[in-house]
Amino acid sequence: MKVRYTGKTEFLVLTNSKIYEVISVERKWYRIIDESGYDYLYPPEVFEIVEE
Repeated sequence: MKVRYTGKTEFLVLTNSKIYEVISVERKWYRIIDESGYDYLYPPEVFEIVEE
């Protein structure tokens, strides 16, 4: 699944309007490789799905 980040840009975390690949969904949160190069869980409320 691909999602677009809708929150505020944070240095080395997430970039506003950038599309990210969801690696997995765990406990309803999205596991995404962020700008640091590592994967973390993020709440789905700050993303919009662009591709299932």
